Amino acid sequence: MQSAPKAPAQPKYEDEQKVVTAQLAQSRAEAARITPGKEPYDVIVIGSGAAGGMAAYQLATAGVKVLLLEAGRLLDPMKEYRTMEWPYATERRHRLPPDEHALDVAEYNMIDRPYGTAPQLEKHKKLLSYSGNTFTRSWLVNEKEHPTTGTRYAWVRARILGGKTNLWGRVALRLSDYDFKAASRDGFGEDWPISYADIAPYYDQVDDLLGISGTVENLAQLPDSKFQRAVKLNCPEMVLKTAVAKMGRHIIPGRAGVTTDGVANKYRSRCMGRGRCGRGCDLQAPMHSPTALIFPARDTGNLTVRPNSIAAEILVDPSTSKASGVRVIDSETRDVLDFKSRVVVVAASTLESTRLLLLSKSEQHANGLANSSGLVGHHFCEHIMGPRASGFLPVFKGRASSLDDGRPQSAYIVRFRNIEEKHPAFLRGYGFQGGGGCAEYPGFAHDLSGFGSPFKKQVRVHYPATISIGAFGEVLPRHENRVELDPAVKDAWGSPVLRFDYRFGDNELAMAKDMADTAEEMLHAAGAENIKVTRDVLTEGWSIHELGTARMGTDPKKSVTNSFGQTHDVKNLFVVDGSIFVSAGCQNPTWTILALCWRGMDYLKEEMKRRTI
Repeated sequence: MQSAPKAPAQPKYEDEQKVVTAQLAQSRAEAARITPGKEPYDVIVIGSGAAGGMAAYQLATAGVKVLLLEAGRLLDPMKEYRTMEWPYATERRHRLPPDEHALDVAEYNMIDRPYGTAPQLEKHKKLLSYSGNTFTRSWLVNEKEHPTTGTRYAWVRARILGGKTNLWGRVALRLSDYDFKAASRDGFGEDWPISYADIAPYYDQVDDLLGISGTVENLAQLPDSKFQRAVKLNCPEMVLKTAVAKMGRHIIPGRAGVTTDGVANKYRSRCMGRGRCGRGCDLQAPMHSPTALIFPARDTGNLTVRPNSIAAEILVDPSTSKASGVRVIDSETRDVLDFKSRVVVVAASTLESTRLLLLSKSEQHANGLANSSGLVGHHFCEHIMGPRASGFLPVFKGRASSLDDGRPQSAYIVRFRNIEEKHPAFLRGYGFQGGGGCAEYPGFAHDLSGFGSPFKKQVRVHYPATISIGAFGEVLPRHENRVELDPAVKDAWGSPVLRFDYRFGDNELAMAKDMADTAEEMLHAAGAENIKVTRDVLTEGWSIHELGTARMGTDPKKSVTNSFGQTHDVKNLFVVDGSIFVSAGCQNPTWTILALCWRGMDYLKEEMKRRTI
């Protein structure tokens, strides 16, 4: 008799605490080894996420001696990305330990800031942002050590080598001249000092270096990339695509910053379509900064990475008014160290970079560094989220289940508002992310009634028929939306924290209403039933796409940097993350951050060759 086929072996991951403990020890050893004065650095790069990783890569591969400062610990992506771990393989079935807690929407909205000192949350030893889970818990900051004040804001912060690229959603979209020249179209705010033609070659180079999956669509509002093999829309998504095409709208396969055909990088493999990408990919198919950028840069011999290095201040030589280095607080020993360099590149993520500029006060820069315009911290913008719709497509009910989520992205609905016609209620636009079919966990089951066998039957019947879409909309860069230093509240290392003065405005709320209406409209057009519409917006910050607090421009009175991220006030100081955006668009910003950083570093290298910096 033929024996039954054996189940495929499940990957075995090392004990999480053992891996983290080893990385903490290595981080302490590396930090102790790297002290000021041991070797000269041409450039100090602050931050190791998308922007910091790209800056380090571009400079180090060009022969520039770089010191990369990371506030958190080192990371072993081969061991810490537990991509294929099953719930039964862990003690708490992927639940957080009892003394750790991730904030939810109600807590963000109802509890006074700082969240970490609220009486309701005192019992938790570690308080995480809403992104906290068993896979990210050792990457994200403890809100008790990193408080914020002011208006509510769901700030996701990762202090770990690679930053938030370890857990990003992999959506890789380009901006267009609908975004770069939006002010010329609708009269709000300022145009960017660049056009799509200026950045297009850098988008192309990012595509080639890192890999991107998608399809050519020839849509002016969403320029195409140099795509590798695309993921395919599944059957429910194709039904929705056909329905909304009659409305003049476009559903396309999601564009993912993932290599599906492979790239020239020994640390990365191509996507195998396994899903679970949000845990970090142990094949390194997505663009994770450590394997995509930092490790190759380190291999040149020109990059030194110092972990546990909190940038407390950018130092300025009073005799030249130029940046002379960075003051660092070692997060473990609390030693204060001054590292010197010819150039400083700030890439700590939008809000941390803004905080650092404001912290860098002196007699010459009483309002913070690079802030003669008074605009550092202002024009804070991002994406509004929350409105969505879900339902079931009857034609697929009761069909056999299939693998529908083994892919890095699902479906994307391209912006359709304020393209051809002006909407009477709001400016700018939004897109939708979502998808249909069978997912690993049938979340819709929470909304089904019943118990026992009849309930299980309902779940199985509806499982292949799901369809769901959620919107991301542009938040206008209003001057009054800002962050500043809190004069009274400090973090665990004694530095003033950020105070938020940021709210969604009338334009965003009008847009949110339209998001919910059009989501419901499109699902009705596809023939969905049992449609559930969510109209509430999520807490400010939920998109994790904070932008615009050190905007670029040509006029030093109206901007903080030029189009290359070079600050107007301090010529050897560059800012290259999302803070230099002039507006948010409605597209996810990571691919634009990478392209802008590459462009800025090309400019910096030329200026260094000419000895003008």
